[in-house]
Amino acid sequence: MDQPIKAYLGQIKHSLATGATTEHTHRPALAALLESTSPGVQVINEPRRIACGAPDLGVLKNRLMVGHVEAKDIGASLDAVERSPQLGRYRQALDNLILTDYVEFRWYVGGDLRRSARLARWDGGRLKTERGGAQALAGLLADFVAHAPQPIGTPRELAERLARLAHLIREIIVTAFETGQASDFLQGWRAAFAKILVADLDQPEKIGEFADMFAQTLAYGLFSARVMDESAATFDRQRAQHLIPRTNPFLRDFFYHITGPRLDDEPYSGFVNDLVQLLAHADMEAILTDFGKRTRQEDPIVHFYETFLAAYNPRLREMRGVYYTPAPVVSFIVRSVDALLKTKFGLPSGLADTSQVTVKNVDPGLRVQGKPSQIRKTTQVHKVLILDPATGTATFPYAVIDFIREQFMRQGNAGMWSGYVREHLLPRIFGFELLMAPYAVAHFKLALQLAGHDLSTAQRARWAYDFASDERIQVYLTNALEGPHEFTGLPLFTQFLAAETQAANAVKQDLPIMVVLGNPPYSGHSANKGKWISDLLRGKLPDGGKTASYYEVDGQSLGERNPKYLQDDYVKFIR
Repeated sequence: MDQPIKAYLGQIKHSLATGATTEHTHRPALAALLESTSPGVQVINEPRRIACGAPDLGVLKNRLMVGHVEAKDIGASLDAVERSPQLGRYRQALDNLILTDYVEFRWYVGGDLRRSARLARWDGGRLKTERGGAQALAGLLADFVAHAPQPIGTPRELAERLARLAHLIREIIVTAFETGQASDFLQGWRAAFAKILVADLDQPEKIGEFADMFAQTLAYGLFSARVMDESAATFDRQRAQHLIPRTNPFLRDFFYHITGPRLDDEPYSGFVNDLVQLLAHADMEAILTDFGKRTRQEDPIVHFYETFLAAYNPRLREMRGVYYTPAPVVSFIVRSVDALLKTKFGLPSGLADTSQVTVKNVDPGLRVQGKPSQIRKTTQVHKVLILDPATGTATFPYAVIDFIREQFMRQGNAGMWSGYVREHLLPRIFGFELLMAPYAVAHFKLALQLAGHDLSTAQRARWAYDFASDERIQVYLTNALEGPHEFTGLPLFTQFLAAETQAANAVKQDLPIMVVLGNPPYSGHSANKGKWISDLLRGKLPDGGKTASYYEVDGQSLGERNPKYLQDDYVKFIR
């Protein structure tokens, strides 16, 4: 590699001799040097990608992302850059990274400095070649492009690495919007989510919230796909699109669109490829070994998400009140509800009840919010319909399913279980969730549970449920604190979001939910300030009618000097 390095150094000296150089001037020469290290190496140098906050160069080998290079101008203090927040984030998130000023090269693996090489020294006027520098640099670059990530075998390490890459994607999306460089694709998704999910998501101060949703969906969508892939050797972005479980049609469609051909034009695409490589090198068998194998006091999937969120953004967890209910409390609530159904409601099967009732339904096509709907037909639905309105990672639905399955196990009814799940379990259990990552985790967790992955191998053979191609788990991406609403004018590529919303609206408006259980988020600084829930707290109904106001007692104002905690999300969920 001596000749490519000599040619590279010659180009650097020639450019410096012109007297008009910047850190961008030398990028083509550096890219050519990197591509000469090994056959199949390709360097990505896209100004738009860099302007949005990505490292200067992305390095691929045989079309797989192997590393990144952050380049500063000749003479820049790499010690100072090394201490900067930006490089700190890169080192945390990127397994294989080079920092250079074009003559000194520092190679980081897993965030730690692995090796450095100096090709020359800059004295402010000219370059002085360093003895042995070319040989040292040749070895460093060869090892950099040949670097293979170490397999990840623990849930904590995988969660933290996923979170750091997801956060880099988030930052690039934020920068793209703030600098006016967001693609029509990103703008279309933001508009769709604002219209359907989070009413003010299109406001300037909400750019970060949209970026959070998008980045977390990429991370957990790929994670869910990797779990379903039996061979790490075949895992790539295109394969991942087809591996999202059919039990979550929204995430499957959404993921197909956001990782399709349009992704290659996005400035964060390199980090998505890094996510793919990270998951391809994860020992998923070891990571999933703990699922259902710990004591009843622990939920490894919840621990995984908590670790992810702590590394991604602890403040987001606080803002949304994302804290988890201890397993003994969940178990007590589930058992108590079951007992109440048996003793107070005359339902001897409790939560496992299969009885049905007749309800009057309406034609959704004729429904207009705030106006009476014409009754069109009657229909049969299960009597004991169960809803967790802020399901998070589905802790309560999981516990309900586990409770019912244990009853079947005690009775030795393995032969009846699949039929019961199809006819009387999946149609009765619902969940609402606003945050994308826990929504994806909830689906992943319940799908694994029903497939028997929380059981021993012997039990799994008898109790695993095989989902039909058109069956879904009825956890919906929706805001429980927003009323049903109509939607028109969505971008074409976001139309399937309407199907998720329609299904959630049907649960909100048409189904006679008997059991509402869960532990809603609590946050004194409420992140849910929509008109529907705000009016409801003050006693205003959507149709113009009146109801009890949380700001009054017996028609008299509470006179609260600081009504902040009447706006707590927990209060809103109780209302």
